[in-house]
Amino acid sequence: MPITSITKDTDALTMTVVADFPVPVQRLWDAHADPRQLERFWGPAEWPATFTRHDFHAGGRSHYWMTGPDGTRAAGCWEYLAMDPGRSFEVTDGFADEFGTPDPEMPVMRLRLVFEETPQGSRLTSKTWFNSAADYQQLLEMGMEEGLTSAMGQMDAVLQDLTSYAAGSGVHTQVLTDTKVRISRVIRGTPAQVRQAHRDPDLLRRWLLGPDGWRMSDCQVATKVGDSYRFAWEKEEDGSDGFALYGELLELDEPYREVTTESMEGVPGEPNVNEQTLTPIEGGTLLTLIVTYPSVEVRDMVLGTGMTDGMETSYARLEEVLRASARA
Repeated sequence: MPITSITKDTDALTMTVVADFPVPVQRLWDAHADPRQLERFWGPAEWPATFTRHDFHAGGRSHYWMTGPDGTRAAGCWEYLAMDPGRSFEVTDGFADEFGTPDPEMPVMRLRLVFEETPQGSRLTSKTWFNSAADYQQLLEMGMEEGLTSAMGQMDAVLQDLTSYAAGSGVHTQVLTDTKVRISRVIRGTPAQVRQAHRDPDLLRRWLLGPDGWRMSDCQVATKVGDSYRFAWEKEEDGSDGFALYGELLELDEPYREVTTESMEGVPGEPNVNEQTLTPIEGGTLLTLIVTYPSVEVRDMVLGTGMTDGMETSYARLEEVLRASARA
């Protein structure tokens, strides 16, 4: 068990948990930056977490729920108050519904995590501030201390996995719900570089191509909220089999997050909603794309087309484009 101390101060209304790990600070930090890793240890072992949003930067938000043995869900949300990359972050931590809307009837806490180097590896200090003695007592009775203890105990196995989430591991696809899918990949480059490659038409034409033998015949980029975009492709050989995707830019927080709709021309029905986040980690930028489909049938149809294989080919080209730009 990595926990070295738990200190409860009923006068100051705080609880502090200290845990030590035999890994570098950056590895510990990245485990919190990557929702795929975070949900493997956040919360009690019997209540695994699912993160449907994770904007890991000051001003961002995270939404998640934990699923109990009987299928019951308990949802929560974080609002990031401050972040010192690699060293600390601070959030308000509260209860919510499955869409991330805070529950006004439940307590809200302030949580600060500090990451420090030690001779043996790294130390994580988690300090929680409660708003009242009643909140303090209620949350302890709900098992908050046991939940934190269980979470820290699960981290060792995650931290020892040095390959699954590293640069070079390719596209990773997870079905989160009947309509939500998370697609993740580490791109060798900074968030600013990766973001620029998504908004510069000249760069997009070089990498956003899917399988070999295709070219972009139209590349209209949305640069501000409310703008529309249109991307079209055709076969290089003869210009046949053309198709196009289009949509609207709904939200933008440069360079970390954008939300768009996405439809295919000529195909009726409600659009997908794509939420893309860029998070700096060791080895590059974690690109996370959460796609919300109109139905489970549409989800399965799209995944069955081999879409993620084409995305991996495109992201590999993106890395080549970034390497070439760095040499220029």
